[in-house]
Amino acid sequence: MKHNDIEKVLFEKDEIARRIKEVAKKICEDYKDKKDILVVGILKGSFIFMSDLVRELDLDISVDFIIASSYGNRTITSGDLKITKDLTCDITGKHIIIAEDIVDSGITLKALQSLLSGRGAASIKVCAFLDKKEGRLVDFDADYICFDVPNAFLVGYGLDYAEKYRELPYVGILKKEIYE
Repeated sequence: MKHNDIEKVLFEKDEIARRIKEVAKKICEDYKDKKDILVVGILKGSFIFMSDLVRELDLDISVDFIIASSYGNRTITSGDLKITKDLTCDITGKHIIIAEDIVDSGITLKALQSLLSGRGAASIKVCAFLDKKEGRLVDFDADYICFDVPNAFLVGYGLDYAEKYRELPYVGILKKEIYE
C-alpha cells in the first residue's frame, strides 16, 4: 500500500492538470512566433509531466529525451553531471524547452543549459513541474514553474524514491522512515 507511505499529499491530480494548462498557455504566448521548438524531457522523472505539458501546447514542436543527473541513486547531489542517454537530434538553431520534474540543487539544469548552449541551441528555457528553492546549491531559476514546494522528499507524478512511487497520480511527501 504505497499510499500509506505518504505523510501528506501536496497536489492532487485535478490541481496538477489545471496548473499545467496555465503554464502551457504562457509558453504558447511566449513561443507563438518561434519555429524549430524542441521540448527535451529529462528522464526518468519528467515523463508524466512532459506528456501532459506537450498535449497542452498549441505549437509546432518536436520532442526528445535525455537522461542526465547529478544524484545517481542517492538522495543528495554528487555535484557532477552524468549523462547516460543523450539527445538523438541536432539542436543547432532550435529553441529548447527543457521539461524537468523538480529543480532542487540546480546543478543538473545549470550544467545541462551550458552543455546545450554549446551545441548551438538558439535559446534554452526550463519548464519545471516543481521548484524546491530551499535546495539550491547554485544560482539557478527556471523560466516556467508549476508549483513551489517545501524542502521535503517528494514522490508521485513521475518523482520516485528507489524507482518506486512514480505512478501515484498526486505529489506527496514521503514519510522519513521510508528513506532514512
